[in-house]
Amino acid sequence: MTSTPETAIALEQPTMTRTTTLLTNLNTILARISAASSTFPTTSTSTTRRHRPANKPVRLVAVSKLKPASDVLALYSRSLPVDESSTPSATTTTTTTPSATQQLHFGENYFQELLEKSRILPRGIKWHFIGGLQSNKCVSLARDVRGLWAVESVDTEKKAKLLDKGWGERDISALSEEERTQKLRVFVQVNTSGEEAKSGVEPVATPALCRYIREQCPRLKLQGLMTIGAIARSKESTNENADFVSLIETREAIIKALGMSEQEADDFELSMGMSSDFEGAIALGSDQVRVGTTIFGERPVKAGANANAGATSA
Repeated sequence: MTSTPETAIALEQPTMTRTTTLLTNLNTILARISAASSTFPTTSTSTTRRHRPANKPVRLVAVSKLKPASDVLALYSRSLPVDESSTPSATTTTTTTPSATQQLHFGENYFQELLEKSRILPRGIKWHFIGGLQSNKCVSLARDVRGLWAVESVDTEKKAKLLDKGWGERDISALSEEERTQKLRVFVQVNTSGEEAKSGVEPVATPALCRYIREQCPRLKLQGLMTIGAIARSKESTNENADFVSLIETREAIIKALGMSEQEADDFELSMGMSSDFEGAIALGSDQVRVGTTIFGERPVKAGANANAGATSA
């Protein structure tokens, strides 16, 4: 099977005003992550904390769903257009804005939007698919999205197997040597809140799915577990979010059930925490947080998501 033919979509450039806003927001989030990480105990007797290795920084995934590709470009490039009144091309000279490390990881919820963005944005971007995963999109998602770094919403054996199949169908002639040998990272999504409207496997069934991925999907790497906390719990003043505690306990059960080594356990990650609760998630040992609205602003209502749509919305 061949990959879907690419569609030519022009990449709009970010304005100076928008870029400044985005970089300011991003730097604020990075500072908050750093502060939360510095107070996190790397050793603890509490069973409700994931003892994240001291030398392992928290990964920030900037969730850019329903935001234009130009927003992603602004954060990835960390630069300002020379003249906001001009209409710069993709090769326009830019002036570097002093700021922290380049933002590499971006998250998307919708397959078509992610596919379009991956085709027009720089190859160095590391894409995370974090939305509801449809079986009929799994093969194309793994095969056709350029720079796909992780799929975070795996909740069935069927979807895992289809992702494994799609990863094996990539056009290797378009890949670097490193990309050819790299496995696709996957997180198993766990429904820790028990809400029927949410995707995810029940905590008790998670070890079996993780075992299946490790033993039956040779092209996939089991990166960790992901959860979306209940809104009410995310807004509580306590850091002991019950959904996050449940994910930590599920992780411990999987480590034991699969007989993971100490190194494998250290590498087995937790992806939990979003705009309203990421500091509490870090306090409990989250390896990765997914922040969108606090960086990009409020999102427009989804209506045929397009890579360049919503350029003025935020």
